[in-house]
Amino acid sequence: MKHVVIITAGGTGTRVGGDIPKQFLYVGGLPVIMHTIKRFQPFADTIIVTLPEQYFDYWKEIQHKHHFFVPHRLVAGGDTRFQSIKNAVKYLPDDGLVAIHDAVRPFVSSELIKSCFEHAEKHGTAVAAIPVTDSLRTASKSKSKRIDRSNFFAVQTPQVFSCEILKKSYSQAFNSKFTDDASVVESFGYDIQLVAGEELNFKITTPSDLIIANSIVD
Repeated sequence: MKHVVIITAGGTGTRVGGDIPKQFLYVGGLPVIMHTIKRFQPFADTIIVTLPEQYFDYWKEIQHKHHFFVPHRLVAGGDTRFQSIKNAVKYLPDDGLVAIHDAVRPFVSSELIKSCFEHAEKHGTAVAAIPVTDSLRTASKSKSKRIDRSNFFAVQTPQVFSCEILKKSYSQAFNSKFTDDASVVESFGYDIQLVAGEELNFKITTPSDLIIANSIVD
């Protein structure tokens, strides 16, 4: 079964600091996005990378600088994650599986990638997630109330779907409740199957995340 991987880096967020989008920040001597692409290369027949169009030339420059020439299709990111993935979906084959992964999660393991593909091949969907370990409370203006954390999971990527399911799901119009690809697929009527994620598969979004990432690589 053909495997397609979409590495999504359509945003221009710079919460980590500086003027460069976080997918281009350096970890262990390479931009984060390069680490991520390399993780998926052994599992992919085709790689699609979504980037803000204004960074296409910059991406080509740093690829040349680091002699990084992993074959991939470059697709313009949209104003939202939904639009970025929708732009990439048009290049999917009719059959096969597609994994969608955040460019700024560079430490996903081969075991997790393999597990997600295998689960999606059986069930059509597979979403990495880890149990919430912190205590949780709901709050109103006047009080707060404990809730049972055993029923809650923190969602990660990769999120793997059959190409057919993802294509149908992204035929919908955008809705503000779409926070990830699983929410888009679920909205179209499909069940979401969870796969055990990993603590190290974290998303680099803050300066402290970047410090931790560099300590892992070192």
